[in-house]
Amino acid sequence: MQLKHVLEVDQFRRSDLDHIFAHALTMRAIAKHGTDNRLHDKILATLFYEPSTRTRLSFESAMQRLGGQVISSEMAAETSSAAKGETIQDTVRIVESYSDVIAIRHPDAGTSAAAAGVASVPILNAGDGAREHPTQALLDLFTIGDELGRIDDFAIALVGDLRYGRAPRSLAKLLTQVNGCRIIMVTPPGIEMAQDVLDALIASDVAFELESDLSAVVGRVDVVYMTRVQKERFPSEEEYSAVQGRYQLDPALLEGLRDDAIIMHPLPRVGEIHPGIDADPRAAYFRQARNGVFVRMALLDLLLNNQSQD
Repeated sequence: MQLKHVLEVDQFRRSDLDHIFAHALTMRAIAKHGTDNRLHDKILATLFYEPSTRTRLSFESAMQRLGGQVISSEMAAETSSAAKGETIQDTVRIVESYSDVIAIRHPDAGTSAAAAGVASVPILNAGDGAREHPTQALLDLFTIGDELGRIDDFAIALVGDLRYGRAPRSLAKLLTQVNGCRIIMVTPPGIEMAQDVLDALIASDVAFELESDLSAVVGRVDVVYMTRVQKERFPSEEEYSAVQGRYQLDPALLEGLRDDAIIMHPLPRVGEIHPGIDADPRAAYFRQARNGVFVRMALLDLLLNNQSQD
């Protein structure tokens, strides 16, 4: 595979996923034993115009574990020249002079693609409005494979905010590249999955169904993927309040979950998963977050160091 940028889920085919996930396993072995110096002469710039803990720090950890350096602009909307009106294109033209790869999180969909249009270094989309989060989708599917032992032939419940949540949206689109997947979308009215994602699933013959009762679903799936209601993306406080807190996975509900199933969440959680579940071996969400380092290590290495070999 020739990887120039990581901008959207649709750029990946099944062979790409197999390659990236195999490389992520190599990266996990490297991380287990410390660090590697294969990117010792490279610099990652992280430009985050929205708050982030896991994505930004895992990108930075990934780069440092491969021997690279990091320069960072956290809360760039207020602390960078964007506050003075500088466009993302001009920002990228400047920052690429200081770095070899740039990870961007931005509240406006399409920003990473706009950046890639002028960049001479690789661009990684680290969250693009309510539309795309491709590295999250990759680490999610990697986690499913790592936990279940397969990325084919499983059932998954996507629960909560599927309208504004870029993580479940991106994962659903990535699932068009696996075989025998069945998706149950559990949402209240108003935050259902967008039609373009449903159309992509239909075009790829991915089986899906719509449901509103979480208790009726937990016993039917291999993966329960909980999500936070995206308060910051709702048009009004009233619309947010109407759906917030609708679903919570608690110990009582967990009794219906199969012993070999897993629970995932892109985090942060805001009441969707009871803390009493954290010690359950089926709770995979902290392992999921850790996997973000390995997958992002793989992507950085493929972008910067392995293109000539692949």
